[in-house]
Amino acid sequence: MFKKHVLKNGLRIILCPMPKSLATTFLVLVEAGSKYETKEINGVSHFLEHMCFKGTKNRPTALAISSELESLGAAYNAFTGHEYTGYYAKVGVDKIDSALDIISDMYLNPLFDEKEIEKEKGVIVEEINMYEDLPQKKVGEIFMKLLYGDQPAGWDIAGPRETVRAIKKEDIVNYRARHYVPSATTVVVSGAFKEKEMLKKLNKTFAEVQRGKGMGKKKVLESQSRPAAVLQSKQLDQTHLILGFRAFDMFDKRRYALDVLCDILGGGMSSRLFQKIRGEMGAAYYINCGSSLLTDHGFVSVSAGVDNRRVKEVIKAILGEINKIKAEPISKEELQKTKNHITGRMMIGLETSDSVAEFYGEQELFKQKILTPEQIVKKIKAVKASDVRAIAREIFTNDKLNLAIIGPFENGSEFEELLKLS
Repeated sequence: MFKKHVLKNGLRIILCPMPKSLATTFLVLVEAGSKYETKEINGVSHFLEHMCFKGTKNRPTALAISSELESLGAAYNAFTGHEYTGYYAKVGVDKIDSALDIISDMYLNPLFDEKEIEKEKGVIVEEINMYEDLPQKKVGEIFMKLLYGDQPAGWDIAGPRETVRAIKKEDIVNYRARHYVPSATTVVVSGAFKEKEMLKKLNKTFAEVQRGKGMGKKKVLESQSRPAAVLQSKQLDQTHLILGFRAFDMFDKRRYALDVLCDILGGGMSSRLFQKIRGEMGAAYYINCGSSLLTDHGFVSVSAGVDNRRVKEVIKAILGEINKIKAEPISKEELQKTKNHITGRMMIGLETSDSVAEFYGEQELFKQKILTPEQIVKKIKAVKASDVRAIAREIFTNDKLNLAIIGPFENGSEFEELLKLS
């Protein structure tokens, strides 16, 4: 169960009581991510997230923040995505007031010391370098650029190194002023706490924040008429690939049928792709299928780490399984097993206060209409085999097909030649 409250300044509060929980999570979510940026400041959302840990008016150093959080025994962090940024601390139930005070201080009162900004540039550049050396992560960035090109949806969340090095204090301050406003912010508390007391504390903490209208983002433009592929040549012991298709946004009612489709293909060890590529062919260690649906676009993707010598063979096999699910009916047994898998994993995943906070917070931030786990289970159970097949036939087409590869090859066109569905 959850309760929603909206302050006079527009800030939204979601309270998710879990009386038997041993921990409580305080989470702040803001509609500010890389899709809200311009090219000149690409990476500023992520930079701002880092700087909120570097000192506040009440805790003037990074050490003061981290020491206090760790003295609480907190699990804490922050994250930046394409469409939002989050800050959280998960603590024992008797420490939630302190966690609230610290995380809200980071959100409300960051210092942005210029010396710390210059030092943090080096930290972020090294973070970018780290991801460059993680091909399983890097291929995702390559795939997004292939799909969306030179627009915010196709840019890296951390930004290019040269842009990060050029960011100034005024860029961060101005960006924060435009986007870190109450109407674009959702605060979530989940776990064991006293609701009336918590709401009173949150009102006291956030009620004086000045009302403001968050700046929007540019609508994603999509254009494709034929299959496309991109290769990043790199000497690796294993080739990493993402084969994916353009889909629809998170508000589409067909998303539940799409969840079932993805799970049948690559949602677990009994899925079709896992059994084919790993079980039968022995050509990959990891292979999975999932969807990523955002506010104005989305895609389905199959990810795999493949034996360098067998990449073409694996691509053909993936496309073969995709053709099969378009052409052949799904059995009642497979459909039921898949629904059980999806709903069971969701329920198990919601055992902890931090996962509950994220579950409700993300829905509120983007949709402003929250579905409970039970309501989502009902929607998953209502999916028919014909719904899944219809989605497969609509999405799995040549004019939506894309392939990103990172591996020890020179010619990307040899892979593009394989991209053909029946």
